Amino acid sequence: MVSGLFWLVFLLCNSFILVGSLNDEGSALLSFRHSIQDPEGSLSNWNSSDENPCSWIGITCQEEKVVSVSIPKKNLFGLLSSALGSLSALRHVNLRNNKFFGSLPIELFHAPGLQSLVLCGNSLSGSIPPQIGNLSYLQALDLSQNWFNGSIPTTLVQCKRLKSLDLSHNNLTGPLPIGFGIGLVALEKLDLSFNKLNGSIPWDMGNLSSLQGTIDLSYNFFSGPIPASLGHLPEKVYIDLSHNNLSGLIPQNGGLVNRGPTAFIENPGLCGPPLKKSCSSYTPGVNAPSSISNLPDNFPAQTSDGKKGKRRGLSKIAVIVIVVSNVCGICLVGLLLSCCYWRLCACRKGKDEGSDNVEKGSNECLCFRKDESGPLSENGEQYELVALDTQVAFDLDELLKASAFVLGKSGIGIVYKVVLENGLTLAVRRLGEGGSQRYKEFQTEVAAIGKIRHPNIVTLRAYYWCVEEKLLIYDYIPNGNLSAAIHGKAGLVSFMPLSWSVRLRIMKGIAKGLAYLHEFSPKKYVHGDLKPSNILLGPNMEPQISDFGLGRLANITGGGSATPPSNPMAFEIPQQQQNAPTEIITTSSPLISGSCYQAPEALKIVKPSQKWDVYSYGVILLEMISGKSPMVQVGTSEIDLVKWIQLCIEEKKPLSDVLDPFLARDSDKEEEMVAVLKISLACVQTSPEKRPSMRHVSDALYTLTTSTN
Repeated sequence: MVSGLFWLVFLLCNSFILVGSLNDEGSALLSFRHSIQDPEGSLSNWNSSDENPCSWIGITCQEEKVVSVSIPKKNLFGLLSSALGSLSALRHVNLRNNKFFGSLPIELFHAPGLQSLVLCGNSLSGSIPPQIGNLSYLQALDLSQNWFNGSIPTTLVQCKRLKSLDLSHNNLTGPLPIGFGIGLVALEKLDLSFNKLNGSIPWDMGNLSSLQGTIDLSYNFFSGPIPASLGHLPEKVYIDLSHNNLSGLIPQNGGLVNRGPTAFIENPGLCGPPLKKSCSSYTPGVNAPSSISNLPDNFPAQTSDGKKGKRRGLSKIAVIVIVVSNVCGICLVGLLLSCCYWRLCACRKGKDEGSDNVEKGSNECLCFRKDESGPLSENGEQYELVALDTQVAFDLDELLKASAFVLGKSGIGIVYKVVLENGLTLAVRRLGEGGSQRYKEFQTEVAAIGKIRHPNIVTLRAYYWCVEEKLLIYDYIPNGNLSAAIHGKAGLVSFMPLSWSVRLRIMKGIAKGLAYLHEFSPKKYVHGDLKPSNILLGPNMEPQISDFGLGRLANITGGGSATPPSNPMAFEIPQQQQNAPTEIITTSSPLISGSCYQAPEALKIVKPSQKWDVYSYGVILLEMISGKSPMVQVGTSEIDLVKWIQLCIEEKKPLSDVLDPFLARDSDKEEEMVAVLKISLACVQTSPEKRPSMRHVSDALYTLTTSTN
């Protein structure tokens, strides 16, 4: 009796153990959960006491086998565990818009039946493993909006069932894999935009006959001619080749006919319809790019007389001369770095006395003291002029011996206009004297800013660091800032308002620069303090965005507040006074002067977002359209420009009441003005989610017909 009872209890206990024992797939998923953080408790019912994971949130099973892991937008944070690869029946993975980082685990590609892999909107990095070619059943791959680098693996063309491929908004480089168009003929969606892909567009891309919607290759470095085979794609497919380095005649066949110009813009070498750029340099049948578009890059073109044409470009001798010259230049700069320890120009006696003289705007040389305490090697400090551009053709000795004029003073140091002996003009910002313990941080930050290269963004050419001096050297932009161009300069009677065509060209340039910062720069930056005084105008009134990253540098050096002040090069010297002493212009507090351009959510959220810049850009558009100041006088009170425009719309005032009166002479462009007004209103939406991206804004502006030449 007792013995029977014992065995009954033993069997019952063992049965409970069996029921409560989690299977291998559940254990693998628990391993995945333990490797990440789940701040929202989205995986709270993932319990080890369950028999299997089939009832867990985000898990789908068939015949008690996990076939789907779908946990999007839950703020999951951590490395992507390799445990997912042990789910033998796994078909679908959707972890989009979380905070996963690190590289893709190779084990993930050991699930042979995987059909969809969606990891967009995370912070994953590293290269895409070549093992992706093992996924012969893969139909959807979305790795967009991450930090993947390296080239697209050649094995990807083995995924012949692939229907949707989105690798946009990464840092991928190199050419497209050989056989891309032949191997992936099932593709219905293709988006490779906003990467650094280069090389020619493969001729076999025309075989992607299943494509639907858009084939997006924009914002890359593709070069060479457009293959005529792209005309074989279905006519309903929109082809976006904008913002590349493509060249030659745009083929006029099949689906390429009757395309709008936005599909081809920002390819300096492209010509022919629909662009307003003739192909006078091409003779049909002789050297028209469409006739050689299917040849490899190294295939010599045949001229009309049957002889091989020479490839255009620098000769070997020219390349050698350039390389040797650069090496010699670098060596020369290295020899001159020792000059950094000595006072290289005469200043007035005493540091304090010298500062007083500078603030009076006298025409003095730009000078600074040698650090008396010697180099602080333990802090990694270096007393040298660090070039951030290979084209920097001056050294520290030349810079400090140059004539310098005070341009202005704001919350972040004094700004000088510096004219070298060879006539080169620079703008030099003098930062604070603090931050001696943060050299490495400063070095990293300034190096990142120095990598930004765009025709609509002011270029930081070099910097200097020592205990008592921190200098930032920029291009000098001669035509002042946008604020002065819209409203005139204080104290100057003469004022020539901008025409509509010039205003539209400026609007487009600003949009292009911001779109680059947001989506194509190395770190997808945010400006955070965009306003007309931070937009400079070049010799041909081309806009250049300035003050990018200045607030961060000022924090490191102790040179100012977190919010960047007015532009370092915004205090231009009138042409007739360039060789005369200039009175310092002291700007108002950035928190006051820039508040009209700040997005509403900026008062509540500390970390700036790209949508902040979109709002600021919208206010600038309204200012350019209306000619009004950011604060508008209404009766006895002032309201900001956005509210004033909204008030005009509510009261159904005529368009003439909103537009700048000086634009009346461009009455034939009223339709464009209304279109820009609509774009600006979309940008200043109260809800950030409702504002468009700067890329979409830029594209919308380029559909307008006014010439930018």
